[in-house]
Amino acid sequence: MTKITSLFNAKFKPSVVQIVVDIIAIVSTSALHYYIRYRSGYFGPPVAHDFSSIFQLGLVFIVYWLLLFWFAGLYKDWYIRSPFDEIFSVFRIAFLGSILIFFLAYLDSSHSSRYRLLFLIYFAIFCVLVILGRMSIRILQKKLRTKKLFIIPVIILGTAKEVRVLYDQILKSPSWGFHPVGIIMTNDSEKEIWTSTFSFEQPQLPSLGDIKSFNEFIGEVKPEEILIAVKSPEHSFLLEIVANCANQNIHVKIVPDLYDFFTGQARTLPLYGIPLIEISTQLLKPWEEAFKRLIDILLSLVIILAGIPLWILIALIIKLESKGTVFFTQQRVGKKGKIFFIYKFRSMIQEADKGGPKWTTIGDTRVTKFGRIIRRSHLDEFPQFWNVLKGEMSLVGPRPEQPFFVQKYSSLVPYYIRRLVVRPGITGWWQIKYTSYEESVEEIESRLKDDFYYIENISLKLDLEIIIRTIFLVFRGHGQT
Repeated sequence: MTKITSLFNAKFKPSVVQIVVDIIAIVSTSALHYYIRYRSGYFGPPVAHDFSSIFQLGLVFIVYWLLLFWFAGLYKDWYIRSPFDEIFSVFRIAFLGSILIFFLAYLDSSHSSRYRLLFLIYFAIFCVLVILGRMSIRILQKKLRTKKLFIIPVIILGTAKEVRVLYDQILKSPSWGFHPVGIIMTNDSEKEIWTSTFSFEQPQLPSLGDIKSFNEFIGEVKPEEILIAVKSPEHSFLLEIVANCANQNIHVKIVPDLYDFFTGQARTLPLYGIPLIEISTQLLKPWEEAFKRLIDILLSLVIILAGIPLWILIALIIKLESKGTVFFTQQRVGKKGKIFFIYKFRSMIQEADKGGPKWTTIGDTRVTKFGRIIRRSHLDEFPQFWNVLKGEMSLVGPRPEQPFFVQKYSSLVPYYIRRLVVRPGITGWWQIKYTSYEESVEEIESRLKDDFYYIENISLKLDLEIIIRTIFLVFRGHGQT
């Protein structure tokens, strides 16, 4: 590790930088609010205060907000928190903190309407400055991680196949900042599998041995984190690893087994003094489910009606370019296994699926020239808003699959059928993350992890995050061609 990398690792910790940008935002907000309140003339004649009183009040605000953010858990490494989660948390804490400030400061004031406006001004300025600061630092740190100026030395521990999958993901995601310094296999047989099957694919990842000498290896290498990727790990094994790492102040992250995603809705239920685990089958509260459906209807109507000129233009080009229908329809499996017909603008030659169901591949010869354009921009999928309006799909959810593939993969992967507990969506958690298009059991299992993550963490907030991310991907031309 170079000196400059060590310097960034030591001095450029996310939590430290977050505190710095928050202090800048707090001071700037206080200065702007002071000018608006006392010097602008909008809230009475200009009033001047001595510098010492302003300075003391500024210090109080800094301590107040830093403590509030600290207790709210806003000083954690950014890469383990979604930017959308961070924004929502800032809004929530800023709102509560601002209310408390103005309640104490203006409790005896008779100018309630003016002070309500002051509250809104302070809250808006504070949120904008804090979020801008944090997002700017997030972007900067992402660039530093990508350029290897800020890295996290890690050891990957696990079974050969799972370690290979995790390592591939790390290589494809340099912005995580993980720098694998070696791997440790759980036993001799897994070490043999790694050496004979995978080691030649990752020559830059040295094997440190097996789990028997785990404490010795971490003492020599001194990683910041241990990443565990084990198929069906035993609890005693995990507890022992975590305990050993805790003694040396090493963070542990565990890649969840596919079944672990079912615990997302689990909670302890004390029944006659016996702690039981209850799995909630109600993914959304009734009002959330109704609101999600209302958003589906309203947005679908707006997009269908507002886009009529564009839809007509696309239909004309499709008709002029190749023989066949404007729309492509195909059977898909919806919520609770219900079969429906999905609608798309035709992007392939007529009767492209004549040879039987199969996945589209990169560079598929069945795709027309104009089809490549609308597939890359996802314009081919816009007729699916009609499916959403009819209630067969939702804006956000797992992608609907053909009955052939549902039946095929339900037999190969028994828990595949769990995808059908929610309405399928035009976009979803997997859709905004996918990079592979090849059909395989491994790819299906990878997609299932993302689908299960969405199902077990389903919320209006997560839907909003996915929609916003999808909009960015559409403009970037993320679609498969």
